[in-house]
Amino acid sequence: MDKAMSGVSSKPADVNISNISIQVVSAQGKLPGRRPQRKPIGKSRPKKQIKKKAPFWNVQSKILLLTVFLFILAITAWTLLWLYINKTESKDAFYFVGMFRITNIEFHPEYRQKESREFLTVAQTVQQVVNLVYTTSAFSKFYKQSVVADVSNSSKGGLLIHFWVVFVMPHAKGHIFCEDCVAAVLKDSIQTNIINRTSVGSLQGLAVDMDSVVLNAGLRSDYSSTIGSDKGCSRHFYADHLSRCYPLEISATSGRLMCHFKLVALVGHLIRLSIESVQIEADNCVMDSLAIYDSLLPIHSTVLYRICEPTRTLLSFVSTNNLMLLTFKAPQIRRLSGIRAYFEVIPEQKCENNVLVKEITGFEGKISSPYYPSYYPPKSKCTWKFQTPLSTLGIALKFHNYSIAKKSVKGCEHGWWEINEHMYCGSYVDHQTIFRVPSHLVHIQLQCSSKLSDKPLLVEYGSYNISQPCPVGSFRCSSGLCIPQAQRCDGVNDCFDESDELFCVTLKPACNASSFRQHDPLVCDGFRDCEDGQDEQNCTQSIPCNNRTFKCGNDICFRKQSAKCDGAVDCPDGSDEAGCSCGGSWPALLRVTGGADTQEGAWPWQVSLHFLGSAYCGASVISREWLLSAAHCFHGNRLSDPTPWTAHLGMYVQGNAKFTSPVKRIVVHEYYNSQTFDYDIALLQLSVAWPDTLKQLIQPICIPPAGQKVHSGERCWVTGWGRRHEADNKGSPVLQQAEVELFDQTVCVSTYGIITSRMLCAGVLSGKRDACRGDSGGPLSCRRKSDGKWILAGIVSWGHGCGRPNFPGVYTRVSNFVPWIHKYVPSLL
Repeated sequence: MDKAMSGVSSKPADVNISNISIQVVSAQGKLPGRRPQRKPIGKSRPKKQIKKKAPFWNVQSKILLLTVFLFILAITAWTLLWLYINKTESKDAFYFVGMFRITNIEFHPEYRQKESREFLTVAQTVQQVVNLVYTTSAFSKFYKQSVVADVSNSSKGGLLIHFWVVFVMPHAKGHIFCEDCVAAVLKDSIQTNIINRTSVGSLQGLAVDMDSVVLNAGLRSDYSSTIGSDKGCSRHFYADHLSRCYPLEISATSGRLMCHFKLVALVGHLIRLSIESVQIEADNCVMDSLAIYDSLLPIHSTVLYRICEPTRTLLSFVSTNNLMLLTFKAPQIRRLSGIRAYFEVIPEQKCENNVLVKEITGFEGKISSPYYPSYYPPKSKCTWKFQTPLSTLGIALKFHNYSIAKKSVKGCEHGWWEINEHMYCGSYVDHQTIFRVPSHLVHIQLQCSSKLSDKPLLVEYGSYNISQPCPVGSFRCSSGLCIPQAQRCDGVNDCFDESDELFCVTLKPACNASSFRQHDPLVCDGFRDCEDGQDEQNCTQSIPCNNRTFKCGNDICFRKQSAKCDGAVDCPDGSDEAGCSCGGSWPALLRVTGGADTQEGAWPWQVSLHFLGSAYCGASVISREWLLSAAHCFHGNRLSDPTPWTAHLGMYVQGNAKFTSPVKRIVVHEYYNSQTFDYDIALLQLSVAWPDTLKQLIQPICIPPAGQKVHSGERCWVTGWGRRHEADNKGSPVLQQAEVELFDQTVCVSTYGIITSRMLCAGVLSGKRDACRGDSGGPLSCRRKSDGKWILAGIVSWGHGCGRPNFPGVYTRVSNFVPWIHKYVPSLL
């Protein structure tokens, strides 16, 4: 035993691996313990001694090399195992994000610091509880971990816990991980007291509010960017000043952005986020998006709003509590991307008021949605009680860009209204409407019915004479507006919904020189109303630019809109004939009257839209990369996602398209009403523009001039691969065509009732020719007599059955949406 060890007790000592080391000593000359060589006997003259080299492969060298080899092997094996586990987890992991409220723990400011002992203690306690819940459940063998991401205070008291739950299993069996299934395990573990009728129960010793439990499926990218290794752009703001604006700004010109802004305000207050501008690739929220959540984690059931296209219009949103999350995603930045915004802390507002209306003519005051002009948040409620001074006076409400109608069996999408115990649904429109309540005592309640924040509402109120809703000498529109009687049946849509132009007897003007007056609207308007053109003779005054004239590139207004694309150069710069490649004059002989097969190439703007590989709707080519279709084809979360959609162009027989392209973007009209099919129009952008080499088989159809009216009795064509009869189970393999007749709007209204100015009817009274299921979104093509070009007059929208007698098909009137189309496809101007 060495001397250094002589004073050490013989009791076994604790051994740490870190204290063990291998020391290799190399010395020149003799090795210790080796005997010297003997001298040879019998020889007096010593020979020269040959020095023997120490062998290289001695025991110590072998041990050293073996140790290094095993070390390298262990590192390599561990690296490969880590890569395999990481790859398996990223491929077969399922992420769920949620929150719940703990009522029996008091909040401390230290919980905001992730490194604090207080946060770590609460996080560890919650994670242990959640671990126990899922390791004793049916998901136990797939459960991996739970992670607490944030702890915040709540206006209801206690702690609000934001957390992630991770499972790992093959994706082939991933269907068992439904949101409701995973959430049910957690909710069922909360033991509530039925006697006390309280939602607070015990979860392994934690007092958890059952009503606060939310658990949704999440994304791995969100998991990584909030608590994982990819937290490069995550910021946390705590705001405690009421009269202060906190700026939020970020931008980049290349690379990727995945940013999370967590906003927390004082308890009992709300957060108002104002977005000044958004630079983003328009992608319908598939890749690039700006999302606002009513929580601190991206829980999709708490989303307040999503912005998926660039905007420079100021938009503001209000939370329902003291928390808000703003996420900005731009995985592939091709040009400048970013946001400029600010947020502020505001007090909660009670939206209720008692209003005593005066006995005056007209509107005297205004009411609005909560937190106007901000978008009002989900679950918002407002109550107003109106009273007029006389029982003969009722309450008139003028809605700006909004309308209410009796509630049907379906739910309300944009606010439900209870007015004197009668239920109404709200919808957004592009004009004013007036709603009158014939009572001097009116109780009104508004409740947000949308899952997202809804557009702000502004309503003017006043009293009116119940026995005489409109003044003498005025006409009452179906929207409730009152217009002068002289404006009825004058050919101008003063009521917005054309109700002032319905049931009007159209009289042809007496076409003689003495019958015209200088102020006659038929004189010198750029259109020949008389067959001999007398109304347009001797017109010396210049006609201002309007929707009935064509504006040349040099700002000259040419008199007749029909002169555009007529083959004659009327503008000095030739701009009237520029870009006139739509609606080519294909021979009408190719069309066969009655539902029948077309000829290949007869309708080169016809498109078949396929959803997940199956024909679903039709569309029309309007440019090299844009299509026009019906909004109802894309109603719903799955259908509004462009990823599963493909467009088939230049096709005659289903499956044999000359060109196909994935759909890059779907733009549904913002006022589309799924109950009435009003504003039933949508634009689709192709990922790949169709090549010019296919222009013989693929051509755009012309868009009509804005506000152009079609004439009843005019014959047009409807085409598509839809069902040939109402009883058919599948669509036609060959493109079908049918000639239909445009109906007078009054006939259409008398047949269906709910016909707006954005709709038109076409068919035959016998009902033998009509569009059917599968034709939705397809074109109603009308041939212009002046130049033979084809115009997209309508889009297949809805109807009562298919080809039923006296029930024509209803189409979206395209001429009413020309400015909206130009907003997204300015190249058509």
